[in-house]
Amino acid sequence: QVQLVESGGGLVQPGGSLRLSCAASGSISSVNVMDWYRQAPGRERELVATITSGGSTNYVDSVKGRFTISRDNAKNTVYLQMNSLKPEDTAVYYCHAKIATFFSPTYDYWGRGTQVTVSS
Repeated sequence: QVQLVESGGGLVQPGGSLRLSCAASGSISSVNVMDWYRQAPGRERELVATITSGGSTNYVDSVKGRFTISRDNAKNTVYLQMNSLKPEDTAVYYCHAKIATFFSPTYDYWGRGTQVTVSS
């Protein structure tokens, strides 16, 4: 009943910036935590950033000071502003959220992913 759709990925040079967006749609009652994960080829999926419904944030150490997660609760959308990008940031970035609908309790939902490539 819920879909998460990511956008904003692409190719960028080292030191550049990208802003990812993830919009949730469906019969949504409430959205709890929203997260960004990433997965590079041959590696396990990694939690990059988390934001609670109240706006509290956490980041993996490797992106602290460079990435900023935010959300627009009115639009059921989470963002990831990525600055000073490095080649090691290259991965497929996935949106995740814990969402309750008007017809079901809270479940975990995942987007299909958006490719971010940092290369010169």
